[in-house]
Amino acid sequence: MVCRNSDKAEEAREDIIHESGNTEVHVHILDMSETGKVWEFGEAFKMQYPSLNVLINNAGCVVHKRELTTEGLEKNFATNAMGTYILTQTLIPLLEKSRDPRVITVSSGGMLVQKLRVDDLQSEKAHFDGIMVYAQNKRQQVVLTQQWAKANPNIHFSVMHPGWVDTPAVASSMPQFHKMMGDRLRSVEQGADTVVWLALCRASARSRSGQFFQDRCPIPAHLPLAWTRNSAEEIQRFMSRLEALAKEILSKAEEEHRSMSSFRPQYD
Repeated sequence: MVCRNSDKAEEAREDIIHESGNTEVHVHILDMSETGKVWEFGEAFKMQYPSLNVLINNAGCVVHKRELTTEGLEKNFATNAMGTYILTQTLIPLLEKSRDPRVITVSSGGMLVQKLRVDDLQSEKAHFDGIMVYAQNKRQQVVLTQQWAKANPNIHFSVMHPGWVDTPAVASSMPQFHKMMGDRLRSVEQGADTVVWLALCRASARSRSGQFFQDRCPIPAHLPLAWTRNSAEEIQRFMSRLEALAKEILSKAEEEHRSMSSFRPQYD
């Protein structure tokens, strides 16, 4: 488990051990918005473990005011998109060493109202709305999953919407929505069901890689007659800009850790 808060992580670890009886549950403390450290974690993980079977990208945040990280990235984008991108890219070589590798990214149905904004990744141009920025990041995750699936045919990629789940994050980031939905919100177990199915079941691995799922079924990543589709050129420009940002971040991380000079960015 890669977690930001050590106390909550340890509590979750103990719960898992208690419920499952499996004592091989390990915690790694990491803030996904600190993307240079995300790369450092990925590199250290590759040195520690011979392979990786399943990666679940679940970390996310909604920050309602535009806030920059120490690396100069808008915090929602850094956590939800850039951190996810760098961690996944870094761990792909380890995933490829597994027999049935899978990557599941937890997105949101909110992305259905967002078209990928290729020219404003850091939300600098329009009025800043944290919920809409979050939805844009979730659209970015869907596009990333589609592109990863094309580039890495030996790994099964999927992205999913858990439904609207009654979590502290929803209550704090969308209090009016949380109150309005009330008992109609899903339980945490219901929200996690498709993630677990995608990670473990043979049937899910037989589905086409790169799809968007809800309730164990692939669903369209765009609403009917939607204006949210992008051209192939726009998507390629998005990927190129992510790669350029990643190179810049990893170059700085390399400078700070010259003792790890054997690393060569896989984005070259």
